[in-house]
Amino acid sequence: MPIKKFNKILITGAAGFIGHALCKKLLEQNYTVYGLDNINDYYTVDLKYARLADIGVSRKDAEKWNVVAGSSIYENFYFVRMNLEDREKLPLLFEEQKFDAVIHLAAQAGVRYSLENPMAYVDSNLVGFVNILEACRHNKIKHLVYASSSSVYGANEKVPFAEDDRVDYPVSLYAATKKSNELMAHTYSHLYQLPTSGLRFFTVYGPWGRPDMAPMLFANAITQGKPIKVFNHGNMQRDFTYIDDIVQGIIITLNNPRPQTPDSRTQSCYQLFNIGNGSPVSLMEFIETMEHTLGKKAEKNMMEMQPGDVPRTWADTSQLNALGYESTTDIEEGVENFVKWFENYK
Repeated sequence: MPIKKFNKILITGAAGFIGHALCKKLLEQNYTVYGLDNINDYYTVDLKYARLADIGVSRKDAEKWNVVAGSSIYENFYFVRMNLEDREKLPLLFEEQKFDAVIHLAAQAGVRYSLENPMAYVDSNLVGFVNILEACRHNKIKHLVYASSSSVYGANEKVPFAEDDRVDYPVSLYAATKKSNELMAHTYSHLYQLPTSGLRFFTVYGPWGRPDMAPMLFANAITQGKPIKVFNHGNMQRDFTYIDDIVQGIIITLNNPRPQTPDSRTQSCYQLFNIGNGSPVSLMEFIETMEHTLGKKAEKNMMEMQPGDVPRTWADTSQLNALGYESTTDIEEGVENFVKWFENYK
């Protein structure tokens, strides 16, 4: 167990895929955790409420707006349904609870959906993030860890992707909002000595995963005998990273803020990390692993590359590795764990 530098943690996006897993792990390590989520309907809210129930918060309690609810399982977990855009309630929550650190995972997710509903990304990923930064600044938060994305690398052809690669050419609005988050965090670290750490996530998968992501889409279609969509005719690679490895990396990052160095005009207490597996897998290999684990062949509908997609992602994780991070779950084990959960949940 890592040495705890903080005790009271706010996790935004607590009803989400990564947020749920992170809450459970921190609670097991005896942190006091406050979860925040607006439980929007980008995908089925039933899954979000099921994740919260798994941490002991009933749907009846979770549905209430701006009311802190306790957990029936963990005495050190509390949940509040709240919008990040709420410029009155969010600062009050910070003032009342006096958090030590914040892990900001809440965002409007999805690359393709950003083509259909751009304003949702502006409201959540830009306005919401500024509100988090302001609340952290005014309440002397000791460390803000926030979710960025591998999508900031855009059509970068140099592999593996490294943190110092140029990220000036995003190919989706979602990616542009994530790069904006990094720029805003840098500004607050520079101006106010707020320690910030951005994590560029690479294709996270595993139990309790999002239904709009490939593993759930594939598993649903294969088990129902329906065709799966295979974009770019299968000529794609993704740095699939198992959820437990991701959670380990977030906690390592949480406990390793960059020291405050107000005299530095370039870096200050700002840092960025890739968080991935560091070993890309072809889309066809992932599908074959899913077929083998489910014991059923997939009917494949080969399609063109979709707007906003990129053909390959591959993380250089050496900077996070230097802090003790290691992604150890291979694709066979990860898919097997996901399928076990999927069959039980369904």
